[in-house]
Amino acid sequence: MLHRREDFPMLRDEAAPAYLDNACVTLKPDAVIDAVNEYYTMRPACGGRSVHRLGTSVSRTIATTRRLMAEHIGAQDTREVAFMKNATHALNQVAQGLSWNKGDVVLTSDKEHNSNLVPWLELERTHGVDHRVLPSTEENTFDLEGFESTCSELGDRFKMISVGHVSNLDGVTAPVEEIAKIAHDHGALVCVDGAQSAPHMPIDVTALGADFYACSIHKMMGPSGMGSLWGRLDLLESMHPLLTGGHTVATTTYEGVQWAPPPARFEAGLGHYAGIVGTEAALTYLADLNLHDVHEHEVNINRIMSEGIRDLDGVSIIGPEDPSKRGGICSILLDEHIPSHDMAILLDEAAGVMVRSGRHCVHSWFEDRKVPGDSLRASAYFYTSEEDARRFVDVFSEAVHAFNAA
Repeated sequence: MLHRREDFPMLRDEAAPAYLDNACVTLKPDAVIDAVNEYYTMRPACGGRSVHRLGTSVSRTIATTRRLMAEHIGAQDTREVAFMKNATHALNQVAQGLSWNKGDVVLTSDKEHNSNLVPWLELERTHGVDHRVLPSTEENTFDLEGFESTCSELGDRFKMISVGHVSNLDGVTAPVEEIAKIAHDHGALVCVDGAQSAPHMPIDVTALGADFYACSIHKMMGPSGMGSLWGRLDLLESMHPLLTGGHTVATTTYEGVQWAPPPARFEAGLGHYAGIVGTEAALTYLADLNLHDVHEHEVNINRIMSEGIRDLDGVSIIGPEDPSKRGGICSILLDEHIPSHDMAILLDEAAGVMVRSGRHCVHSWFEDRKVPGDSLRASAYFYTSEEDARRFVDVFSEAVHAFNAA
């Protein structure tokens, strides 16, 4: 039994909600909450600066947390792991930190989170980079054949593809290994938005063939305001920091600055030490899980939800019909007479079922397809129970029938 619900304060309550908004943010176990509280009460000091016992304790935690993050994503060198505010920060660092020439082409898929779309749109505006979008297949999966054809057409103008490993829109996993091989064969770099993959499946950045990998800790049971960027050391050493100032420098004069080596170069200002302490606890907790089992459990939960609602009038599921191709995410399009926000509120108030309504920061996908309205997204994690899934199905189905009858 994967659940471990007893480790999560909200889930120990007899009236625990069916929390199905894990693609947005995950719940926090006692270990993470206690670690953050311990930092603020027992050692609220600066790491990497003060050498007294409190500062030294925090410095050691930073080093340990960096090692744990490297281990979690299969990185071989802790210098390649920089702490960020979130995946958005990390992706902006890649976009703004590399050197670009006018006309360089950056490719993204057609269903990227705004965090992996807007930085490239801005780069197009400010640097003349040519951002292009790769259409998905009819099943909303990555089109490898179309990608390879595009690479061949672009020639040496193709410099990077930045792609979400797992889509927050529909849970579909992109074939990053194959993407990376094609991109590298054409001399381009590969940046991976791992916000939806790092919490849910085993990751090996080397095996993936990635050059950069970004993730958010708040989706991994850790504190908000924490994320990380992994990058090949040779690339990081050539990058300019997005934020500059304290901690990013080796030394300064009145005339100039000598940058610190990675990862300090990218960690400007006072660190989010409470967040790092909480991240250590979250990564330690994650390391005790079998992520293969986590993924299989989430697919099972998705299968219960998908099979329970797919035949309802006015309801369609985004992405492949087979739940095993959508991980733990079940995103639903509703007919116009069933408002997604009203449905989300009703589910919560009527039965404590918590889902996400809206466009999930993938506005471009909805706009391109002229989808009227928004969608509803139910997303699972290892602590999601089958009873949670069935509660969602029962209440959602009853609500749909009521809307259809109105």
